[in-house]
Amino acid sequence: MEKHTYSPKGVCSTLIEYELDDEKKIHNLKFTGGCNGNLKAIGRLLEGQDAKQAADILRGNQCGFKGTSCADQLSKALDEVL
Repeated sequence: MEKHTYSPKGVCSTLIEYELDDEKKIHNLKFTGGCNGNLKAIGRLLEGQDAKQAADILRGNQCGFKGTSCADQLSKALDEVL
């Protein structure tokens, strides 16, 4: 498994950590900071899911008037690796 980290911009979380297996499935997704319960739920929902599909679903999701969200930042993190 490949470990990855990403420093999100414009959101409350300060770090996104995750692993991708050989089939590009997401594992052990963790956010530092942000809305703890919601971000833990995203990690649980995406465990074992295809990274490209997840990025496509999350891309463009906004939090208030920020123009981005932790989920959108995760899509950017995944896009960068894929």
